[in-house]
Amino acid sequence: MPSIYVFLDDLVKMGATFALALSTGWLFFQAGMPAPFLMGSLFGVWFGGALLRPIQPYLGVARWFHIPVILGLAVMIGAAFDQQMLLQITIWWKSLCVMMVTTFIVCMTGYQLLTKWRGYDKRLAFFCSLPGGQAEALILARQLVEKDYVVALFHLVRVTVVFLSTPLLLAFIQGGDAVATSNRTLASMPSIFDLHLFDLGLFIFIAVLGLGLAFILRLPLPYLLGPMCLSILFHLMGWADLPRINEFVILAQLAIGGAIGARLAKVPFQEVFGYLKDALINTVIILSLFIIAALIMAMMEGFNFLELWLAFVPGGLYEVTLLALIFGFDVAFVAFHHTVRIIPLIFAMSFIAKRLPDNKEGPDTKGA
Repeated sequence: MPSIYVFLDDLVKMGATFALALSTGWLFFQAGMPAPFLMGSLFGVWFGGALLRPIQPYLGVARWFHIPVILGLAVMIGAAFDQQMLLQITIWWKSLCVMMVTTFIVCMTGYQLLTKWRGYDKRLAFFCSLPGGQAEALILARQLVEKDYVVALFHLVRVTVVFLSTPLLLAFIQGGDAVATSNRTLASMPSIFDLHLFDLGLFIFIAVLGLGLAFILRLPLPYLLGPMCLSILFHLMGWADLPRINEFVILAQLAIGGAIGARLAKVPFQEVFGYLKDALINTVIILSLFIIAALIMAMMEGFNFLELWLAFVPGGLYEVTLLALIFGFDVAFVAFHHTVRIIPLIFAMSFIAKRLPDNKEGPDTKGA
């Protein structure tokens, strides 16, 4: 049966990917690197696949495996919300407003850069300049533009730069003690073997029921928003008090970092060099505008800069939330800001893109 062969092929790919990811992550952990399993898996799979080209077809993380990881992260995100957090939301409105205004400026700046300076098709430029909603942008881009792989590259570069820069930023600003503390926090999280069967069953119940409700209600980002919203409800009502599980947090780092590393290893660099430089320039502009906004808010309102940076930076909702978990920041604060930023983007994405003219002209990458 083809499905069995596909399943076995997925297992082979994940076996190779996780072998590289886990070994490099363990080395990074032993060396005291920040976010060791995340950065280690990304670099290990990326460089391993790039240097050993014959193994590239055997690298990747199957979507059916990635989905449970997102479901579990969603439940853990919801566990960060409690009744005291409701009082904090009233003092977050300023940072939310600054983030939304910055998001609009970022979108317009990137769009103008790619259309006016680089000659990109308007629809393609729109998808490439979106600061978030990468999965949804790629799905829609496949339907509306010819070069959807360029959209994937732009979002991949942005998420990768955020992944690499944020742990290093933590080490630079707060020093080695902060990195050591974050690694100790990861190591001290309770093991799955320490959980009561009731808690483990409740964890799975919230994830599955939340996903089902998300599909029934046709929510955007169903794998995230469904379990997250139900987990928030359970924790706000006092019906659940679930901890962060050590093995799952490590598994999430390996799965997300390994998946990005596998995609990077397969990018034909010579063919997309011009696009890559455009993507890097666009990423620098996006991150610069957000870092300026975060610095202003941190100085004016007394926020923790790195925590605010994680709440603002468009590095992927799953990915930055995972970084917040690793570094011990306020996960509710980070997740709430990203949810508020991404949901309007998702709803507006289709409406705007379908009304932009499609001139079928490719971006000018000559001499890039």
